[in-house]
Amino acid sequence: MIDNPQRRETFWFFAIAFLVLAAGIGLRAPWPADEPRFVLVAKQMWDSGDWLFPHRGHELYADKPPLFFWLLGVAHVFVRSWTWSFLLPSLVAAMATLWLTYDLARRLWSHRAGLWAAISVLAATQFLYQAKRAQIDPTVVCFITLGLYGIARHVLRGPDWRWYWIGCFAAGLGVISKGVGFLALLALIPYALMRWRKWPGLPDLGTNNTWRWSAGALAFFGAIAVWFVPMLVTALTSGDPEHRAYLHELLFRQTATRYTAAWHHTQAPWYFLGIIAGFWMPFSLALPWLFPRWWQALRARDAAVWLPLGWSLLVLLFFSASPGKRDMYILPMLPMMAVAAAPYLESIVAPPWFRRLLMAMVLVLALVFAGAGIAALTGNPSFETKIEAERGLPPGDDKLWSLLLFTGIAMLVACAWFRRNALKAAGWALSVLVILLFSGTAVLLDAENSARGVMERGRELAGTTTLGLVGWKEQNLLQAVGPVEEFGFKRPYAEQLRVGISWLEMSPDTRRLFVFDGALDACVLRERAVRVGTANRRDWWLLDASAIAPECRGASAP
Repeated sequence: MIDNPQRRETFWFFAIAFLVLAAGIGLRAPWPADEPRFVLVAKQMWDSGDWLFPHRGHELYADKPPLFFWLLGVAHVFVRSWTWSFLLPSLVAAMATLWLTYDLARRLWSHRAGLWAAISVLAATQFLYQAKRAQIDPTVVCFITLGLYGIARHVLRGPDWRWYWIGCFAAGLGVISKGVGFLALLALIPYALMRWRKWPGLPDLGTNNTWRWSAGALAFFGAIAVWFVPMLVTALTSGDPEHRAYLHELLFRQTATRYTAAWHHTQAPWYFLGIIAGFWMPFSLALPWLFPRWWQALRARDAAVWLPLGWSLLVLLFFSASPGKRDMYILPMLPMMAVAAAPYLESIVAPPWFRRLLMAMVLVLALVFAGAGIAALTGNPSFETKIEAERGLPPGDDKLWSLLLFTGIAMLVACAWFRRNALKAAGWALSVLVILLFSGTAVLLDAENSARGVMERGRELAGTTTLGLVGWKEQNLLQAVGPVEEFGFKRPYAEQLRVGISWLEMSPDTRRLFVFDGALDACVLRERAVRVGTANRRDWWLLDASAIAPECRGASAP
């Protein structure tokens, strides 16, 4: 049982975590990268009622399994506004990940160790950033963490077959969210090695339990079958060639081929070491002092430390072996690394020199923000004018720079107020940074980043006509106002424009083309086109029939 002081500490930690992670919800629409795509797919599922085969516009979207899109739909059930609901799955997943990290470390060691583990995860830059985005990663991290939590409760503090089965089921849910959920099951490899080498402290799980261990596989595949079986049956029996193509794309190109022969995001094998060092700050500050403690734990054959740590190393090797790498791939490692660090963190951060190092890092960050704000407000205007133009802000608008200055000053005030307690000062300063920066930029930059502004302007210019989108991105279709048409997302721009011109000529009085600048060619008379504006550093133009060159009129669409 957790006594009252411990309950208060736990309550205040999770209250602060919720405040930090929820800041900015409802203040912005989905932003690239990925958010507009995922929300558009979920919205089209909601509108069409087809929950098995995701679509992006008219085309099937086979890049990801559908569970995250379902969760976006569930959030929309409770909050009937995509602006308010699209960040809720990430918020819930992040809070659940923090709780699982805390509770696992608490069960393995103590309440204080659990808090330190959860604090380490919450404070890590990569976790904070991803948790405040409507991307799949927070959700898959949650499912993988739940899978490891269930397995660890069974093999380290068991027997607890129910939690083992829950862990396997969670791994299956991770598979149908992003494919890599199976990584949670790799925890059984270090466990098997520990059991083989007769490490002390492992619970007696009994004998003749083959059926119980096998039930874990049933739970894993059962979770996958929730989606895969009806999708497979439909794809094989519907007679729709697009369904067959979707099945092939998802199972082969987006899984096996993406891992073994990645066609983008190629990086060196040591790429993730830099991510851990930089993107896991300030947790990564403790790593030099954790390594010798982990080595001692290995010599002592401490399974509670080395099950999560051994699993983390396997995940690091797994992703490092693939040529395609993105920084968020190793985020599932962070909670387990924090659990493995939990019994040592309090002693590592106790020395005054470590706290001074942490305080110095926060002060430098605060001075950078304050300095950037002052420089922009008082210095040569060319730099800030360029940034303002790229972000759709009016020339000479000082709101963004005032936000940076105010954020830096607020961080400095927090450091001064809690100067006698460096840990508290750093915690409050970083909380202020996240709350102010994410909330402020959500208000200031949303019209540009979400494409809401340019789509509203396009509708004003087009009146009641139907807009045909050429060279569009997901945010354009998601934020479109009034009737729209699109001519394929993956189709080359030149083909989209030819089809769009034919479509426009069918009803020139009731149709207009909304075209990305990069898709304009000799068929467009620029002097007769109307520039709509910019979004995400892309220029957009509105065309009526008079803006089409005579030699391109009357051509049949490809």
